[in-house]
Amino acid sequence: MGRLFLLWALLWSFSLAAPFPRALSAARRASAWDPAIRLPTERTELDGAGNGIKEEDEDAGGTSWALLVAGSNGYGNYRHQADVCHAYRLLKRGGLKEENIVVMMYDDIAHNPLNPRPGTIINHPQGGDVYAGVPKDYTGKEVTSENLYAVLLGIKSAVRGGSGKVIDSKPNDRIFIYYTDHGGPGVLGMPNMPFVFAVDFIEVLKKKHAMNTYKNMVIYVEACESGSIFEGLMPKDINIYVTTASNADESSWGTYCPGMDPAPPPEYFTCLGDLYSVAWMEDSETHNLKETVSKQYEAVKERTSNYNSYGIGSHVMEYGDKNIKSEKLYLYQGFDPAYISENGLRQRMQMGAINQRDADLLYLWKRYEQLNESSGGKKIFMEITEVMVHRMHLDQSIDMIGKLIFGSNRGPSILGATRSSGQPLVDDWDCLKSMVLVFESHCGSLTQYGMKHMRAFANLCNRGISKELLEEASVNSCRNYISAMWSPSIRGFSA
Repeated sequence: MGRLFLLWALLWSFSLAAPFPRALSAARRASAWDPAIRLPTERTELDGAGNGIKEEDEDAGGTSWALLVAGSNGYGNYRHQADVCHAYRLLKRGGLKEENIVVMMYDDIAHNPLNPRPGTIINHPQGGDVYAGVPKDYTGKEVTSENLYAVLLGIKSAVRGGSGKVIDSKPNDRIFIYYTDHGGPGVLGMPNMPFVFAVDFIEVLKKKHAMNTYKNMVIYVEACESGSIFEGLMPKDINIYVTTASNADESSWGTYCPGMDPAPPPEYFTCLGDLYSVAWMEDSETHNLKETVSKQYEAVKERTSNYNSYGIGSHVMEYGDKNIKSEKLYLYQGFDPAYISENGLRQRMQMGAINQRDADLLYLWKRYEQLNESSGGKKIFMEITEVMVHRMHLDQSIDMIGKLIFGSNRGPSILGATRSSGQPLVDDWDCLKSMVLVFESHCGSLTQYGMKHMRAFANLCNRGISKELLEEASVNSCRNYISAMWSPSIRGFSA
């Protein structure tokens, strides 16, 4: 494949998601960022004037717990661990105790050879280090869906490795969960396979409720198609309120990326944060957390839409028990009296953003530009080539499978069809998992890019297509594709 064609394909991929970052240069620069780190507080029960907080409207009893999950690894996914570290620092400043916050992240960013500031992680172009002091409860191979479920359920005996810390909550406690990574229809990514499937996660939430080990729970999810995790599945009667970065069929967005406005420091060639994630955290940092969950939802919804510019932004969604929206945020994120203003967000302008699935290509391209024609640059160019070839292979294979099963005219529309609002992605989740295994066995790993094709497999199940028919179509579509690099036997199966 010629370099000219590859460059065209790379730019074409960016153009499908959003204008190339440089095209966003018309966005106004952010106003001055205040990087000051406030002093941590235990619960001081103070308002901004130094008066005791009245509990007549809040039922502040019980303990606040938090589970923070970065579901990716690799320096190109810098932003996810940056998001989680920032979230930890915010909650810790708010008075949540370390023993009540569980952190799951691969931990391969801060000390990565590519990190221009060794031992530190930043989440804003002018932000300070958010890595120092973050506990390493579950890192590396310990960041799995199985450990996620065990930690949330509070079952220490089911945890494999790590600190052994779990959400050991009691009936009057509140729980805050924040997850950030890549996603696809019905799935959330993890750095170690398999993915988190919606049906399994919802089942864990139901079990947690049946155990009577929390009062209320708030969940924030940053991922592409994150609404599909809860659409048609999330009960309204288990005392859980959820917001997601996107609806069931759109991507979420990375931000603070090279070439954008505002841009990271010039030595960084990867995105520092995600649009929804920085929206809720920077809202928390610019408000007194006596504001309600509802008020933050509205503020984050507006900013994540890029102020109603949905071509470079997404629809923040909500699910579950909406009665929880009237509760005060500090019941979940803590309260730091240093934050006493009600001044609103400091950035009320459109921001540069990029489709989550293209952020890794931007990272690779910026590395190539930096290294140019050196031996290192040629190696990065080969990596870009391999990534693009596999992406095109996945897209073409799914397209061919649809045509083989349903015919050339109907195949693409059937596999890409979305169900009406309120319906889950698929009726038979075991069928979906088996279809994924069949495809990956013959066509290679889906990867964080190919997760977007989960809808195609779901639609095969919804149409009653057998595993045998998919296997025949997969063999015919992928028989000439050989790539050990993308083998699920090495990378692990997604289901």
